[in-house]
Amino acid sequence: MPEMRAKMAIYSVVVGDDGSEQLSMRAVCRNDAYPEDGSDENNTFAQFTPAADLTMVVNNPALAGKFKEGDAFYLDFTKA
Repeated sequence: MPEMRAKMAIYSVVVGDDGSEQLSMRAVCRNDAYPEDGSDENNTFAQFTPAADLTMVVNNPALAGKFKEGDAFYLDFTKA
């Protein structure tokens, strides 16, 4: 069971000369207001993880082209 879960969305994918992909992600958020009834899942994530940035380079050929701007992912933190 993760100790913490964040929800991140990709805002940039940069393909390197070697075929690697640099993925840049931010914590999910909205530019407008969330529904007051809390029905939007992103509202909960934005409340508890209001700011987060992650940049990573993926160099696995099997994953090339699989990540797209706008895709969202859960990021689980489990102590190693």
